[in-house]
Amino acid sequence: MCRLFGMTTGGPRVRATFWLLDAPQSLRTQSRRMPDGTGLGWFSLGDEPVRDRAPIAAYENTDFSAMAKHVVSHTFVSHVRYASTGAVSVHNSHPFDMNDRLFAHNGVVQGLDVLDSWLTDVDRALMEGQTDSERVFAYISAEIRRQGDTTAGLVSAVRRIAAELPVYSLNLLLAEPRRLWALRYPEPNELWALSPELGGFGNVRHLESEHEPGSLDVAAGDAATPAYVVASERMDDDPDWRLLAPGELLVVDGLTATSLFPFDPPAHPLTVDDLSLEEATSQV
Repeated sequence: MCRLFGMTTGGPRVRATFWLLDAPQSLRTQSRRMPDGTGLGWFSLGDEPVRDRAPIAAYENTDFSAMAKHVVSHTFVSHVRYASTGAVSVHNSHPFDMNDRLFAHNGVVQGLDVLDSWLTDVDRALMEGQTDSERVFAYISAEIRRQGDTTAGLVSAVRRIAAELPVYSLNLLLAEPRRLWALRYPEPNELWALSPELGGFGNVRHLESEHEPGSLDVAAGDAATPAYVVASERMDDDPDWRLLAPGELLVVDGLTATSLFPFDPPAHPLTVDDLSLEEATSQV
């Protein structure tokens, strides 16, 4: 199944090199099982979302390796794809970008014709591809706009999806500058978190390079910059990785994390037997 990665320091700009390339279960390593697309998203110095995406596996993608080594930001979202809906193409590769937010999804949501009917032409204009994931994001974005609050809009959208559409898994990451939302819903796919107090870090230290004054030096394994890390699987052997509970929405604002449980079980839950062969293969 697709794999998610999110990280925020709440402020300091760091590299995510360890988690993306060097950890025992780095995203590059995981991509050997998830070969249908790679994406890395972050926020620029002006806090604008930036993405680098390609319809190839991360371990084959030299751009992904280069970005993982050199990009600095306070908040990252990355994804490796095993396609279930939509062609293998750059436009179907996560993360997606709408209204200055980044989004990535792991799972299957059916009833896309119904979901489409909830979207206005303005909502659809934000979409580039054909995935269930991007449609879900378009609807979440519309609800955030209507509610005037990111958490309230996300909760409202997921509640309606869960009440009216067949859902296998709606694990997701949503990011704004210095803020991260992570949802495990309902149960089939795991989502893990590593808090800054228990080992989460961005692997740079704030030192000036003698060659590039003001730059950040990589210090492999350096835990000087605390960060909240969320991933589809434990990425190293740290025993403090915590499995999110089914239905848990983790909201990380700065480095303050709050767990919410605002959702009922899906009204139309799907099992693997209910999925198409392509969908089922992508989730096993």
